[in-house]
Amino acid sequence: MTKTALHMLKGLGYFISTVSVVLLAIVSWKSASQSPLLIACLLVGVATSIAGMFCRWLTYEIEKRQEGK
Repeated sequence: MTKTALHMLKGLGYFISTVSVVLLAIVSWKSASQSPLLIACLLVGVATSIAGMFCRWLTYEIEKRQEGK
């Protein structure tokens, strides 16, 4: 497998993980909406999960560019 294909696969994996976090949040919304604290926890959890995946993806992008130089 080429480096480009591996890079695309990593990106796809992070995209799929992001979609799954959003879907799980949608499912959880009904019960979380009963309490402002639960809403806050759900939204912060979704945001931090997606931000963490973005940071990991960004490190792969940076490493890829550094290898190209």
